[in-house]
Amino acid sequence: MTNDQPQVTVPLRGATPLGDGAVHFSVWAPKPRTIELRLRRGTRTESLPLEPRERGVHEISVNDVPPGAVYFYRLDGERDRPDPVSRWRPEGVHGPTRVVDPTAFRWADAGWAGVATADLVIYELHVGTFSPAGTFDGVIERLPAIRELGATAIELMPVAEFPGGRNWGYDGVSVYAVQSSYGGPEGLRRLVNAAHGAGLSVLLDVVYNHLGPEGNYLAEFAPYFSDRYRTLWGEGFNLDGAGSDAVRDYIAGNAAYWIREYHLDGLRLDAADRIVDLSARHIVEELTAAVHAEGEAAGRRALVIAEIDSNDPRYVRDPRAGGYGCDAHWSDDFHHAVHVALTGERTGYYSDFGGIGPVAKALGERYVHDGGYSPYRDRRHGRPAPGVPTDRFVVAVQNHDQIGNRAAGERLAALVEAAGQRLAAAMLLLSPYVPLLFMGEEHGETNPFQYFVSHGDPELVEAVRAGRRREFAAFGWAGEVPDPQAVSTFEASRPSWERALEPRHARHLALYRDLLRLRREEPALSPGTGDPAVRHDQRAEWLALSRGSGDRRLLALFNFAKAARSIPLDGNWHLVLSTENPAYGGDGDATLDGRQAHLPARSAALLRVEAA
Repeated sequence: MTNDQPQVTVPLRGATPLGDGAVHFSVWAPKPRTIELRLRRGTRTESLPLEPRERGVHEISVNDVPPGAVYFYRLDGERDRPDPVSRWRPEGVHGPTRVVDPTAFRWADAGWAGVATADLVIYELHVGTFSPAGTFDGVIERLPAIRELGATAIELMPVAEFPGGRNWGYDGVSVYAVQSSYGGPEGLRRLVNAAHGAGLSVLLDVVYNHLGPEGNYLAEFAPYFSDRYRTLWGEGFNLDGAGSDAVRDYIAGNAAYWIREYHLDGLRLDAADRIVDLSARHIVEELTAAVHAEGEAAGRRALVIAEIDSNDPRYVRDPRAGGYGCDAHWSDDFHHAVHVALTGERTGYYSDFGGIGPVAKALGERYVHDGGYSPYRDRRHGRPAPGVPTDRFVVAVQNHDQIGNRAAGERLAALVEAAGQRLAAAMLLLSPYVPLLFMGEEHGETNPFQYFVSHGDPELVEAVRAGRRREFAAFGWAGEVPDPQAVSTFEASRPSWERALEPRHARHLALYRDLLRLRREEPALSPGTGDPAVRHDQRAEWLALSRGSGDRRLLALFNFAKAARSIPLDGNWHLVLSTENPAYGGDGDATLDGRQAHLPARSAALLRVEAA
């Protein structure tokens, strides 16, 4: 964060240990007429009235409160509600809050400085399905495998407390509380500590565009939500109306909290462009400044990566140039272009893509939709991103959204042949952008990743089922939609790590490892090292991507056709890697013949210029 940016001061709310057993309780609650602290210590529960402060804040300091003490806030003498700034909710979203001492954990990562954006290789995972245990400790067991693969960061799907034990995490309702079934606050700290010890950054997916529908009690305390804006998922936060200062502090404070108390290396903002805020300073800019300030104070990098659908480079531009200052953003155009070129699907939003022209544009110009007409939306969409470095864009060929938001949750391995999967891997890992892998992708996982919940309200469960069926209508996908509430849907979504040992999958894994090794070793493959040069033949279905310059120049060739293709070359080259090498499960390498490269069907090759 630059010195001319406003500093972010976030008042302390929640239960804050003061030392010597004293705890300070603070809550913003202008709505109830009265508010009491219902504190349980041992077998005794007592009621303590909070003292009113300015602008709806109520506070009290209490002695002899041990870590783990249980408390509610009683509103108007009749309703017991959890703290809006709960750090731990082990009894679930309808249960009380427990006191946590955030200074008690013994960290061993003092020398950790984080990973630069250009060096990120992100491995996205869902804690509940990633291991048989479904916990943070279960993730720790596989950190060596992730590091050996060549990833440099893990990205956790949301871990804010959600109903039950089965959920993607986007139904979280207690944004400061770490999901108890995953291992709670201490479990997350153990994971981050272990990841840093293994040389991995930890990014966390956070949700500030809405809260889940079950166990959401914030509106009983204060005007947290706006009746002027609605999102696809319900009411949005009140970020620009009366009382919004405290709501903004709640969100910016939460973003900073993850960096400060959990040593996280960055946040992924879910659907950031669906956060409605008409303030002069958008909340995304404000929370990004808060995250950067926390990182600077700790002497390490702290990143903000925004998921946006709007193709708006403002999110990653410097605030001094009118941007929001995010370090990168998820960009779906790359995925959609590659997916359609491989699968031929043209329903729903895939109708805007087709052939390899969009793939070439995504590689060379960041966005496919950069202000032109989108038939799917029936309007213009996006804007150009000239001059924005390529390390500001995170791309994927598989992620939780693009797999799990299919009717049956099929992975790419269920949609295209092995050669097509290898081609997709090369497209991702030789692209000029920051790559993201989804758990199991590296070995060609075939188990689906389906949408699952464990709500306690039968009417809500039925509404979720109906909503999923409506969502898929535009895509025309056939067959039954897996029941989101069924335990079997959750269990079916676990990767099979034993599968990686099978010969076919082991060869696929070898390709990912070799591609990631090349990204580490070849400076020309690093994102942000200049604009790539792209040429393509729409009819012949091939494209060429030039990276670097001089005697370090590399040329990546991609053949999407279902037949072999010869691609013209300028200069002398030698073969570095072919996805059709038998070591990766292919039928034979690409070959070079003077001024041409001959690529097998559905394959990619990486060439290096011959030194003069």
